[in-house]
Amino acid sequence: MNTQYFTRSEGTLAYTDYGGNGDLVIMVPGMGALRSEYRFLAPQLKEAGFHPVAVDLRGHGESSVPWAVYDVPSVGEDILALIEYLDYGPAHIIATSFSPAAAVWAAVERPSAIHSLVLIGAFVRVAKVNPFMKGAFWLMMNNPWRVNTWIMFYRTLYPSQKPADFETYLAALKDSLSQPGRFAANKALGDSSRHPSEERLPQVKAPVLVVMGTKDPDFSDPVAEAKFIAGQTNGRSVFIEGAGHYPQTEMPGKTAPRILDFLRETAVNPAAVKL
Repeated sequence: MNTQYFTRSEGTLAYTDYGGNGDLVIMVPGMGALRSEYRFLAPQLKEAGFHPVAVDLRGHGESSVPWAVYDVPSVGEDILALIEYLDYGPAHIIATSFSPAAAVWAAVERPSAIHSLVLIGAFVRVAKVNPFMKGAFWLMMNNPWRVNTWIMFYRTLYPSQKPADFETYLAALKDSLSQPGRFAANKALGDSSRHPSEERLPQVKAPVLVVMGTKDPDFSDPVAEAKFIAGQTNGRSVFIEGAGHYPQTEMPGKTAPRILDFLRETAVNPAAVKL
């Protein structure tokens, strides 16, 4: 990936601009992940006539570290600032895991900047977690071997199949999270409240597509969670049978067409879109 940088007052965001003449599509990865999680989806978006841009979260990947704040509104502000900086007009946002919360926040904060939302494996409300799971997550994030523990956990998010380059991706992820300050950024995002996005769900005016793997291990009932989010945002949900938390990477052949259909329907510049 060719890395470009956008400097904000607190730090620098790393992104890859795949080019194109159509609608801008900003792709935001999950916490403890890299922007290359969109490595299969981005080329398909460009081929279909869109202009995809993938950005690392603050404190993650090739973005700088540390930042003063790691939470939903601050990442939402990053999304809005990047859209303004790129200056291609309103953007479609594709976000995974933690990032849909920031996308929801941004869509309500500045509706004119965001044309649609694709929310994948979305954590957008305060989770009801039993004490045992809460304790297990705390231990995973705080033990001396936390990077290795995170990588072990990450493997479980692909329950049915793994891409051919999965080990290469995991090696890059492990190297990134081992760098000073980066796991702390991951932990801070994980600890941050989802109240800012949960309270804004019913205020979203942009079209919303919720994408959920039916075997997403991060939710006790992934289907019910997706339907709840779709209901709150007046959107719709699609399910990728057998996929886990990252269906766009685990099953790109099944996931990309569903996302592309939605983006074609909501395109700002339909003349640039290829069917």
